[in-house]
Amino acid sequence: MTEENMLVEKTEYLTAGVHIGMKTCTPFMKKFVYKIREDGMAVFNLKMVDERIGKASDFLSGFDKILVASRKNNASEALREFSKHTGANSMGGRFSPGTLTNPSYKDFYEPDVVLVVDPLVDEQVIKEAKKKRLPIVALCDTFNSVKNIDLVIPCNNNGKKSIALVFWILAREIMKKRGKIKKDSDFKAELKEFGYE
Repeated sequence: MTEENMLVEKTEYLTAGVHIGMKTCTPFMKKFVYKIREDGMAVFNLKMVDERIGKASDFLSGFDKILVASRKNNASEALREFSKHTGANSMGGRFSPGTLTNPSYKDFYEPDVVLVVDPLVDEQVIKEAKKKRLPIVALCDTFNSVKNIDLVIPCNNNGKKSIALVFWILAREIMKKRGKIKKDSDFKAELKEFGYE
């Protein structure tokens, strides 16, 4: 895969800060790191990030009922817009225990797959999805443990712009794979609607 056929221009990833990791790096996440900067910050390999976003969109496009959830405030717009374009069910804010496991709970939901923004913050969702044996896709920064995660999207999952860009690409790619749009330019959603500002 050359730079030219990445899902978006390399500069878009760089501008959004998708490549910026943390100073801590878990053993599993090391393989996605391109280098460690002088200040100790890890930098993701953009080619690998891009490939993983592609792989995740391939995977997610095969499911009818996607649940996208996160307690992170800076991800709420991205979740909402992603849902609008893919038909996913979005749950921002606190995830109520029993949402996936207790059929008598008023907001009980049975998805086919779960997508989270941060395994650390979204551990309740992951716990319940695992109990239900649902596949789990997660945006993971360098410090994240990937225990119970089936498909990792390595990226900066703290920055609002980075989260917005990743979800924008995922939404567009899923729509293409499902045949809802033919080419990139058919995707009319603007990045700012996903919280990119």
